[in-house]
Amino acid sequence: MDWKKPGLPGLARFLHRLVDEPLPSRAQKKRAKERYRDKKTANQIMTTVCQFLRFGGQQGWVEAETINQLSEQKHMAYLPPGFDPGEDGQFRTIRAKVIKFEVAVEGYEWLNPEQFAQILGLTRRARDRFLVALLAGTGMRIGEALGLRREDMHLLSNSAGLGCQVAGPHVHVRRRVNSNGALAKARMPRSIPVTNELVTFYADYVFERDQVPEAADVDMVFVNLFRAPLGRAMTYHNAKDLFDRLAKRAGFPARPHMLRHTAATTWIRSKTPRDVVQNLMGHVSASSMEPYVHATDADKREAVERVAALRKAQVQG
Repeated sequence: MDWKKPGLPGLARFLHRLVDEPLPSRAQKKRAKERYRDKKTANQIMTTVCQFLRFGGQQGWVEAETINQLSEQKHMAYLPPGFDPGEDGQFRTIRAKVIKFEVAVEGYEWLNPEQFAQILGLTRRARDRFLVALLAGTGMRIGEALGLRREDMHLLSNSAGLGCQVAGPHVHVRRRVNSNGALAKARMPRSIPVTNELVTFYADYVFERDQVPEAADVDMVFVNLFRAPLGRAMTYHNAKDLFDRLAKRAGFPARPHMLRHTAATTWIRSKTPRDVVQNLMGHVSASSMEPYVHATDADKREAVERVAALRKAQVQG
């Protein structure tokens, strides 16, 4: 295929090949189970390909005719929460991808209190226990947690001596360039209060960390303590491996971002004002809070029975 003139049929064949061809096996065994990409991943790859072709068009490598075939005009009949269609609806017409798989929108996953307690109990090291508790207690993204510096940990009852006027134990989330590639998505810095239990978990972790000389002068909070290179800042890959192991022991999915959803859902269900939760999560738009409202079977049954009781009372009245 000429990459400068792939054509719609060629790109369609490439998209299907992404899900039809098995991925290289990670295992050495000949009978290792074949792995395949899902359609969502294939769509993400196709998005990257199209963006590269558009870049090629700007450089004069790819013809404008090819670029015009990558998307088509689409009128949005239904708008996502918070979307501004414009005074005359002029923003309802967008450019949408032509070649993609139709993928159902996935629900946001979170851990209920029993599942979280099980995951926390399965941690075998103080560092891992602190990381799990921090994500669930603060709603941080994993990139924000891995990007923490020790100077961000203001865990005294009064941090005035550190030049900080925020009351009580808290942590600061700041957007920086980090050696481990961790990045805080939110551009605006914020502080998040933490509980005394989380302070205790951190103290246990500091004691464990102090046993590794290579970690002594490292400013990053989360570092490698149990495998080489010792003292180096933990990466996304390290965190994923940790959660994969915990999920395998627990027998149900457990990923870092699920704990962010767990924190937000817990706050909302405990009647915390939405604007407070929005600030804790580092969201700019209030509409970003909608996915974190998880209705349980008990919630739905309570709602139905409440209406039934109200109607019964009205009839009797």
